[in-house]
Amino acid sequence: MQQRDEKQAATHFKPTKIGVCGGGSWATAIAKILLTTQENIYWYMRRQDQIDEFKRVSKNPSYLTGLKFDTDRIFFTSKINELVKQVDTIIFATPSPFLKQHLKKLRVPLKDKMVISAIKGIVPDENLIITDYFEQFYQVPRDQLAVLAGPCHAEEVALERLSYLTIACTDRDKAKTLTTLFNNHYIRTNVTDDVIGIEYATVLKNVYAIAAGICHGLKYGDNFQAVLMSNAIQEMYRFSTAVHPLPRSIDESVYLGDLLVTGYSKFSRNRTFGNMIGKGYSVKTAQIEMEMIAEGYYGVKCIKEINEKYHVQMPIMEAVYNILYNRASPILQIRALTKLLR
Repeated sequence: MQQRDEKQAATHFKPTKIGVCGGGSWATAIAKILLTTQENIYWYMRRQDQIDEFKRVSKNPSYLTGLKFDTDRIFFTSKINELVKQVDTIIFATPSPFLKQHLKKLRVPLKDKMVISAIKGIVPDENLIITDYFEQFYQVPRDQLAVLAGPCHAEEVALERLSYLTIACTDRDKAKTLTTLFNNHYIRTNVTDDVIGIEYATVLKNVYAIAAGICHGLKYGDNFQAVLMSNAIQEMYRFSTAVHPLPRSIDESVYLGDLLVTGYSKFSRNRTFGNMIGKGYSVKTAQIEMEMIAEGYYGVKCIKEINEKYHVQMPIMEAVYNILYNRASPILQIRALTKLLR
């Protein structure tokens, strides 16, 4: 009887009130997508002055500033508890290092909500992927946690260029239902139950994009970049298999495709960050000049610490870690790495 009730609950799951948590470029792109399928949305931004300016000019004053919104269809709030009270489905699209800061004031339970992570990082200190963090610290059931991932830069969403997203959830029926929030004339969606594998892949692809940027800054050419990326996907596969041994096709777009676009695209902030490091910038100087978060900087430290348990062979990750955290010479680290790649 209990199994039947659970199955019926999954069948009847239908998101009706959707909230977005975050004020950056990816949150803005997600809001744009949602407004093609929903009558209105709820949107939490931490700063009230950003909301006020958004309402005044009908666009995000800080990110994707060329993108106009019908603000009459958006219920803005700078209070996270107000957002959670109003919605049944919440999409978190904040940088992973700041997630705990956003949740600090949260008093409304999340356990009866559908929580979707569009965060491409790991929670620092705890070294937990986002879904594990929500399950352990906010008691959100595993089948009410989903991940939104794939090769999809916010800038191209703003331009309505054809893009593909993957929704991961242990309950595939819920994942399929969630696709209705995103499917439109420029977004295609896939579903999977490989939540853990995809979350780690979204972290690692940022690390490898930094590596690609460093190599570009050091004036390694396209030939070497291709070798770097082919070795990176193998490294990603080894780590994913060790952490979460599940049959997966690593050449699918949510893994390989996301790695390639993050490693090669001009829109990739992690590649840009790495490029600056390769050209001789210090980590702090590169971070200040970018004025945006390169998630891979935080991700590589988390992966390094997690891998102390699994001992997976990850020479590219190790090289990036040594450059960013041990102040090792990018020239010497990449030169040593070239002897390990095939």
